[in-house]
Amino acid sequence: MAITIELPREIEQQLQAQWTDLARHALEGLVTEAFRQGKLSSHEVALALGMGSRWEAIAFLSERGAYPGYDLEELEQDRHTFEGAAKPKAS
Repeated sequence: MAITIELPREIEQQLQAQWTDLARHALEGLVTEAFRQGKLSSHEVALALGMGSRWEAIAFLSERGAYPGYDLEELEQDRHTFEGAAKPKAS
């Protein structure tokens, strides 16, 4: 399926200067947002982007902050938990 996006010429040129493969970048953005909204699974993301495995898709989504496996807030909570657990208990 082909999807056409109409942009003003100057915006197209500006984006083309930043991203040489504008069509691929648009596809990646669409697929990433569809994943965020629960419309696609990580397996479907891999298929849509021609990736060899679901794990490649998970890495791709994680780089874009879209994979819900573990976020910065959870990391901070775990860090505080580990710091508290490492402190010696008063007798």
